[in-house]
Amino acid sequence: MADIWNTDTGEAVYRSRDAIKNLRIRVRVERVTSTAALSKHLQQQVLSQPGGGAIELETLTSRGQTEGDNEEELEVGWQEKLFSQYEMELFQNESACQTPLDRQYHTEVKALNKAKGRRNKRIFTYTDHDRYTSCLALQQLQTSSDLLSTTKSSPTFLAERMASVRHRRQDRRTMDGSVPKSKIVNWEPTAEFVKSSHVVNNAMQTMHIMGDLAPAGRMGQKENEYLLVTIKTDGSGTVIVKPDFNDDKEPYRIVTAGDKREVWRLTVKNMCTPMQPEEKEREQNVYKDLYVRHKEYLNSLVGQDFEMPPVGILRYMMNAEIVSAKGFEYDNLYIHFFMELPNNWSSLPFQTLSGVTQTCRAKTLGKENVAFFSYPFSFEAFYMSEKESEESIPQWPVIYFKVLSLDSWQRFRTEGYGYLLFPAVPGKQTITCHTWRPLQTGTVSALRRFFIGGSPELEDHSYVRIPGTFKGERLSRFGFCTETTGSVTFNLHCIQQARAFVDATMLKKRRQNVFDQLGGFSQQGAVCTILEAFQRARKKMQDARESLPRDLVHTTSQLQVESSA
Repeated sequence: MADIWNTDTGEAVYRSRDAIKNLRIRVRVERVTSTAALSKHLQQQVLSQPGGGAIELETLTSRGQTEGDNEEELEVGWQEKLFSQYEMELFQNESACQTPLDRQYHTEVKALNKAKGRRNKRIFTYTDHDRYTSCLALQQLQTSSDLLSTTKSSPTFLAERMASVRHRRQDRRTMDGSVPKSKIVNWEPTAEFVKSSHVVNNAMQTMHIMGDLAPAGRMGQKENEYLLVTIKTDGSGTVIVKPDFNDDKEPYRIVTAGDKREVWRLTVKNMCTPMQPEEKEREQNVYKDLYVRHKEYLNSLVGQDFEMPPVGILRYMMNAEIVSAKGFEYDNLYIHFFMELPNNWSSLPFQTLSGVTQTCRAKTLGKENVAFFSYPFSFEAFYMSEKESEESIPQWPVIYFKVLSLDSWQRFRTEGYGYLLFPAVPGKQTITCHTWRPLQTGTVSALRRFFIGGSPELEDHSYVRIPGTFKGERLSRFGFCTETTGSVTFNLHCIQQARAFVDATMLKKRRQNVFDQLGGFSQQGAVCTILEAFQRARKKMQDARESLPRDLVHTTSQLQVESSA
């Protein structure tokens, strides 16, 4: 018999072209008791039975109607004042009325007493002119600015009156025209700063729908008042409702405080006149027009035509990140890297071809020490082939890097060398490069590395892969001692741009040139080349087989069957 509650008690923002005085809201509160829950459950069982049970249903319905004190439903208009039992007793005494608003409420209460009754019992309202609205706003400002205030603290009468006094600004501009030295951006503005600065703060009208959820016979006490619905609006037609209308959703749940905790259901429904189909269509057209204009504005910022490289040139752009380094001997690591451009590659004049990361302290993750750099860098290069042919295979640019460590005496040690070849396929890739460092055998070198910080280094960093000055056929490294150290992880986002890609897409034909090997067409071209070679070899085999005598072909077929068996 457990009910499903609506837990989404956030604000809902509406826009209305109608006058706010036409707003009508129906509020219903109902106490959840064991008798009511049992009666509802029995009614559902009786209604589910195909025949009989009419007397039982009538008995249960009449029994539920006698419990009128457990529920109330009321329709409330905008800024409609409904007095609570506490206000009825307070404003009866004329001596307690101090302000003109109190005296007006005294007159209205006397009129209600003469009429011998009011249409509300538990549900009442606080309008924008009541003290409850201003006190609640001041309390929210105090709790946001003062760390020592509690949720139960409330401003005094003097603080409430002083809140509306305009304070003189002390940071006004001087007569000589100089700009005062103040913060341009204030990340934590106080309530006083918001009032005195140029922050846009539209005047909002507020209305609170309250509920006196006290037990029977104890109504009229302030501690039993609970906030049900808050409605705010400004002059531009924006209406904020908290919580939102239920519509077809489950009711909200309210739990009272005190020793006897009771549960109440809250249902909020919009009773305004629904929009006509013509008005809905007009609203949708307005939103469509707004979205189309915004789309056109974004297209104007981007443009219709992209910048294309000249004919015969490949543009290569890479946004990279040095993510981390792990597995090295010492701490406080930093990486020095630079790019090497092979033949037929060039870069922009202002393009930086080297860089150094920040010093990073390692963090223990599992059994390894990992240094997270998250160092971003970008690179742009152009490739232009002098002679396009099927045999021309270009060389890709290389990133050479060196990992170093720094101690407390500002002495550095070489921890490892490595290289990274530019990816031939565009897109996002994560690559981990393993490193090594030169090793000098002997105890003296180990002591020097530990105490002084000196270590063998490479004069030419390209020796990690193939030196750029090497022109021979074989590169011998016999007798060169090295030691495997750690690894460095890169995140690469690569983009390739060339007119050959666009021409091949538009003409729908395969281009066997250097751009196919550089771009995404290289894999497709390689597969097509393999398939064509296989078809040519198969055709040659069939031609040779047809030229042989039939008895020899029969013998060959038997041998093939036996070999396959």
